Amino acid sequence: MATGADVRDILELGGPEGDAASGTISKKDIINPDKKKSKKSSETLTFKRPEGMHREVYALLYSDKKDAPPLLPSDTGQGYRTVKAKLGSKKVRPWKWMPFTNPARKDGAMFFHWRRAAEEGKDYPFARFNKTVQVPVYSEQEYQLYLHDDAWTKAETDHLFDLSRRFDLRFVVIHDRYDHQQFKKRSVEDLKERYYHICAKLANVRAVPGTDLKIPVFDAGHERRRKEQLERLYNRTPEQVAEEEYLLQELRKIEARKKEREKRSQDLQKLITAADTTAEQRRTERKAPKKKLPQKKEAEKPAVPETAGIKFPDFKSAGVTLRSQRMKLPSSVGQKKIKALEQMLLELGVELSPTPTEELVHMFNELRSDLVLLYELKQACANCEYELQMLRHRHEALARAGVLGGPATPAVGTAPASVEPTVSESGLGLDPTKDTIIDVVGAPLTPNSRKRRESASSSSSVKKAKKP
Repeated sequence: MATGADVRDILELGGPEGDAASGTISKKDIINPDKKKSKKSSETLTFKRPEGMHREVYALLYSDKKDAPPLLPSDTGQGYRTVKAKLGSKKVRPWKWMPFTNPARKDGAMFFHWRRAAEEGKDYPFARFNKTVQVPVYSEQEYQLYLHDDAWTKAETDHLFDLSRRFDLRFVVIHDRYDHQQFKKRSVEDLKERYYHICAKLANVRAVPGTDLKIPVFDAGHERRRKEQLERLYNRTPEQVAEEEYLLQELRKIEARKKEREKRSQDLQKLITAADTTAEQRRTERKAPKKKLPQKKEAEKPAVPETAGIKFPDFKSAGVTLRSQRMKLPSSVGQKKIKALEQMLLELGVELSPTPTEELVHMFNELRSDLVLLYELKQACANCEYELQMLRHRHEALARAGVLGGPATPAVGTAPASVEPTVSESGLGLDPTKDTIIDVVGAPLTPNSRKRRESASSSSSVKKAKKP
């Protein structure tokens, strides 16, 4: 006969402890079974995590009626990690404490280490990394025929090769262990030169005819000069180091001035070429017949360098445009040039925005391009005159200081391109008079002086253009 506990188990009911112990079923258990479950579940959910316990540790606790956690770690599925080691039930290979000798040592020292029992009796595995230098061996006959040298005896040569074998051609160690009492005192370069000379001689004598030889070559003279130079560099005084730094700075300044002069000469040559091209174009247009259309004239216009005046944009492939847009100055023209151009046009009595007919637009653009070219040529001429004057003053200052080796004479005509700083022959220090000449006379231009010079040149160009 079924008891109350069996019925309670079938209906998944749970009563109070007293009812469970007695095994009786109450009326409330049969009528309202869901309330018991909700109450039970709420009691399970309201269990709080103790303070101070981490969330990961609390998640490992068995606090519900689900499957209990395993007692041993298990891996039921293959994850993204591969098993590195699979421990089986095979027998572990035995290890043994055994002695060994290193073939690289010649003293027969005995050492001990752990090793697998199966490898007993085998050679030391790290002995293959011992690499030795093959020092040639010569006979008495070879020495007398090919290797004899008046500066070296046979015993001294044998001693050198013996040390070379012992210390693997470490010539600094060989020089330290060399017997300077019994033999003549030699330097490291002398030892190297003698050794490599004998190696090269033996290689030539023993070589098979028709084979390509790799003969070692040692330049003892170069090595001595190199070490001597390093020793001089190391023994420099602070004054010599400071002087060298000063000379290097002056050299950089000279190179910078040279590059700047070359750049200015190239720009000046471009301006001269552009002016010649424009003048040739004007002569060609005057000689050409007047029946040509303006459009054809523009098409047959010779190519002018980009630096010649103003390069106006071409609106042929831009669709429908206004003719007045062709008179617009491009963005490549700076504000300084625009102001100078407007001032020159006002001085000449030309409107700044004339009626944009086809012929007027063409002539107005050509006039402004020529005015800008004139402004650039005037500016370049002013720069050259200023540099010429500066070089004249510098030449006079150097002549007064006696650097040029003659009496001070007034500079007439073109002055020399540049006079660079020199070093006194009596010592490594610089002459103070020459130092002041370099710093004062050869100082670079300041921005204010350049601005004043450019403004003066622009005003003079306007005044000259105003004259008929």
